[in-house]
This record gives sequence, structure tokens and C-alpha cells, in this order.
Amino acid sequence: MNNKLYIAFIYAMVLMTSLNSCKKDPDNNNNNNNNSATFGSVKVEFEHLWAMSGAEFKLNDTLLHPMKNEKMFFTTFKYYVSNIKFKKSDGTWWSQPESYFLVDVSNPTSLILTVNNVPTATYTEMKYTLGVDSLRNVSGAQTGALSTTNNMFWSWNSGYIMIKAEGKSPNSSTGDFALHLGGFKGANNVVTEKSTNFGGATLNVNPSATPQIHMSANPAKLWHTIEGVTTKSKIMMPGADAKQAATDFYNSFNFEHLHP
Repeated sequence: MNNKLYIAFIYAMVLMTSLNSCKKDPDNNNNNNNNSATFGSVKVEFEHLWAMSGAEFKLNDTLLHPMKNEKMFFTTFKYYVSNIKFKKSDGTWWSQPESYFLVDVSNPTSLILTVNNVPTATYTEMKYTLGVDSLRNVSGAQTGALSTTNNMFWSWNSGYIMIKAEGKSPNSSTGDFALHLGGFKGANNVVTEKSTNFGGATLNVNPSATPQIHMSANPAKLWHTIEGVTTKSKIMMPGADAKQAATDFYNSFNFEHLHP
């Protein structure tokens, strides 16, 4: 009798476990379906124009600075964009986690940032940071856009190079120029948050389309206020000149248009 009761008990437990499993499966399937139906992606494209002419900025091309009247031949131009946020039409904000991008003019694919897993909604504004926030500047070795292999980190002074512009110029006493602009604390902090309201248009995110935000920036603004390469061909550490050059460049960022 005891054996029969034991066998019946085991059978009942197995049956209950099977029933519970069957009840959970529909919920799991529904969650998966909901997740796949409630998110989309947004692309943010950065175009670089030289001065007010509207001409495309290119590496390895001789350019004439409109204010300094100096010739410049860029071989390197890259900078950080981070902490992208979108404002919904209801006034709430969505922030992309781990949002760090290195825009490198020598790498065309880096000029278009892909922001994934954006909740389906209508958005009216974008905020973004030019540079790398203070926490990541003191967080040690990192990966992806923040990896030290990108040569955008000062080994001698903890902190990221937010903007790197290098090249040649016959107006420079050394024949070249190098601006390594950084600094994340105090009066010489170059990290800057920017925003755009899309010119009054709306960004509609859904799983069936990937809208694109088109932005522009002007590298000639690096020497808008500071002295030209004739007297200021090297800035290699945080300071007032680095702050001013970065601020002038960041002020050149403009929203152009939306692609639905």
C-alpha cells in the first residue's frame, strides 16, 4: 500500500509541473512578440562642411582657412559623441544606455550613428553630449569607442581626447599642426551637452522604419577664436585654448533635416 501511495504522489507532482509549464509558455510568447513590436532604431548622420562655403570637408585635401588665410591639410579628424537622449511628445525622456560613439572622418561608417532599441513613439527633441562624461574619464580600461586602441586617451594624464585634429600646413613653423583637445573638470571642462528640436518636425520611431537625423559641423571653427597655425599649431593638453577651440567647434553643430 505504501508503495502505491508513493507512486501516486510522484505521478501527481509530475502532472502539476507539466501543467505549470504549459501555463507559462503563452506569457513568454506574448512578451517576445511585444518586445519585437515596440522598438525601433534611429540613425544620426554627421556631415562636415568647411567654413561658410558649404563645401565638403575632406581629409588629405588642401583647405584655406577663411579667417586666418592659412593653408591646412588634415590627415586626422575625429571626436566623441555620447549620451544620446530623445524626448517623447508626452514630455518624458528616453536615454540610450552605453551611448558612446567615435566619429572619425577617415571611417565613413562612423559618420552615421545607429541608436537601437528606441521605444516606439513620437519624439520632438534630441540631446547629445560632445565629449565623454567625467565618470568614464576615470573608469580605467574600457572597450568599443572608449578603447585606448583608438588613440584617444592620454596615458600620461587620465582622460579622453575629445577632439583630435592633425595635419600639415606651410604656415606652421614646424610644417604641421596637432590639436588634442580634452579636459573634463573645472574651468577647462570641454564636455558639452547640445540639443535640437528638429526644427519643429517630429521623429516617428516604429519597428518598420529607421528615421535619420542629419546634422552638420564645421571643423574650420577650431581656429575661429584662438590664434591660427602660424602661432598656435600645437595644443596637447587641457587649458584655456583647448576649451575655447572645442567650444567654437561644438557651437558649429547644426540640425539640417529629418529623413522619415
